[in-house]
Amino acid sequence: MKIKMGTDLFFGQPVRCSATIAPAKNKSVPIFVLALFCLALLPGFARAEGMISQTGFSGEREISLSFSQPLAPEVAGNPASYVVYEEADPDIRLAVSEVALAADQRSAVLTFAAPLNTLQPHVVALPALTPAGAEVETFRVSKPYLGYLLSILISALLINNFVFTKYLGLCVFFGTSKRKDTAKGMGFTFTLVIVVSAIMSWFFYQFILKPFHLNFLQIVIFIGLVSLTVQAVDTVLRKVNPALFRAFGVYLVLVIANCIIIAVPLILADNEYNFFETFMLSLGAGGGFLLALYLMSSVRERMELANIPPAFKGIPIAFIVAGQFALAFLGFSGLNLF
Repeated sequence: MKIKMGTDLFFGQPVRCSATIAPAKNKSVPIFVLALFCLALLPGFARAEGMISQTGFSGEREISLSFSQPLAPEVAGNPASYVVYEEADPDIRLAVSEVALAADQRSAVLTFAAPLNTLQPHVVALPALTPAGAEVETFRVSKPYLGYLLSILISALLINNFVFTKYLGLCVFFGTSKRKDTAKGMGFTFTLVIVVSAIMSWFFYQFILKPFHLNFLQIVIFIGLVSLTVQAVDTVLRKVNPALFRAFGVYLVLVIANCIIIAVPLILADNEYNFFETFMLSLGAGGGFLLALYLMSSVRERMELANIPPAFKGIPIAFIVAGQFALAFLGFSGLNLF
């Protein structure tokens, strides 16, 4: 763009000025990525409107509440005024043992007699403050959604590792954990297969099986999708990396019958996971299998140089080491980061 001026305002001399403005380079983040990120965080930032303005878990046995206005101490400080239950089990009421009301009467901390399952959303209601004949307001208590997604990932990766805590996929696990190179290749291939097959399984379950009431075909459809994914990976790997393909041998085909790769679609269907939760579960399951393979292969390479009794060489010592890893992974039980 050019700008011209004809006369100097101070000296009356004609002056020509020109300026060129270059178009700015677009360095913005794609709108689609931002939209997906905001949608993932939106449920975590949503707050209840009405009597309670903010809720959240403040401990293993505690729920903190912030009221929109000061409440009467004889009601807000009385444990019997609150009705609390897990959203999935509305018939099981959780006992509130103590209520700590703040001095300004605008917030309270509910203490429960038993530890809460903070992975599940809870519902809080105050029927004592509801006018007669009106519907009781309920307020949902849950963790931030991003933290919930990360908890699904960490749970499948460490806490509920499918190999060391559920003992699934052992045939492929013992067959491909002799060398670290083979273990890493199988781990990455398995993760790719399980993520792609889980996403396709979620799509078929949500948009085909559920609407047409074909849930009884779950296992058949899921195994077919897994077989399709494995066949695609088999064809690509045969052309791209023949050496790794030969190293896998028959175990690549056995991925189709791997218990882990069929367990993930069944879990996401049973828990009614959405797309983001399905992706985190499949990524955590694949990453957990990769971690288990790499740890086991590292030890088995060292055991080749160890003085092992002849009766324990091979598979027997491998089972013993796997059992020790399983005992070690029990230390992650009860881990709660979010």
